[in-house]
Amino acid sequence: MIIRDNPSAFRLFFVMQGSVLPRILGKIGAVALLTALVLLVDAEVTLLPHVSMAALSVFGVALSLFLGFRNNAAYERWWEARKLWGGIIADIRSLGQQMAAFSENREDCRRMLHLAVAFAHLHRGHLRGADTRADAARFIDPEEAERIAARLNPADAVLHRMAALVGEMARAGRIDAYARVALSDRLGQLALTQAGCERVRSTPLPFVYSLLVRRTTYLYCFLLPFALIETTGWFAPLFTAVVAYVFFGLQAVTNELEHPFANVQNGLPLDAMCRIIEVSVAEALGETPPPLMQPRNHLLT
Repeated sequence: MIIRDNPSAFRLFFVMQGSVLPRILGKIGAVALLTALVLLVDAEVTLLPHVSMAALSVFGVALSLFLGFRNNAAYERWWEARKLWGGIIADIRSLGQQMAAFSENREDCRRMLHLAVAFAHLHRGHLRGADTRADAARFIDPEEAERIAARLNPADAVLHRMAALVGEMARAGRIDAYARVALSDRLGQLALTQAGCERVRSTPLPFVYSLLVRRTTYLYCFLLPFALIETTGWFAPLFTAVVAYVFFGLQAVTNELEHPFANVQNGLPLDAMCRIIEVSVAEALGETPPPLMQPRNHLLT
């Protein structure tokens, strides 16, 4: 995720980090080149058909509505994913408070909270398709981390291990029945949030809708030169390039926000949020917390 202050009005046009311009520059150039070719053929070779600007304006308004709706839907997915991970952080902090209130056994507290940190790291790896065994092994036994990581859903396996620990504490009389229910409810909430993240990851926006928007965008940008021949003359390539930047840019932004857990510039900083969890657990256990992650070149992963 990009973390930086708003640039000045002058620098605004030269900031490339976090911008979609490098990815769509080829499409913008193709539209501008097509426009110049259309103008050249119309002026020097043969008269080409001229499209009504009024008709194309209606087409453009409809396309803007489609793109706006899709962009809002993608942002809602991004924001829901952020709320879900905020819920994971809150639940693990509450778990630390409950363990401090219900258990006087420091080793039980340490094992439970370290399993919670391992859950966060393995859940991050599952969402991103990354290998996070080394991060989890810093908080649980390395051999156990390897066994858990081999499961189809490692984070869920950690939750089962935490539930088993709650049962072990209850059977040994180290927590009472009320504490057992409260801790089980907390683990259930973590499982619910985990399932919410997996739902966002595995359910993209409907492909048929995305396909419609992409086709409409290309059709509009390729028809636009024929509507600007008379009104703008040789300024037409500039106008079509600006329009292509807006429409193709919105499309690229939507594609990135649609996948909030991806390790991209505008994705959620899951590494940094896992570090927040590590800090919360260390402070709950009275240990020295690691430093919070800071943006590198304005990028927080």
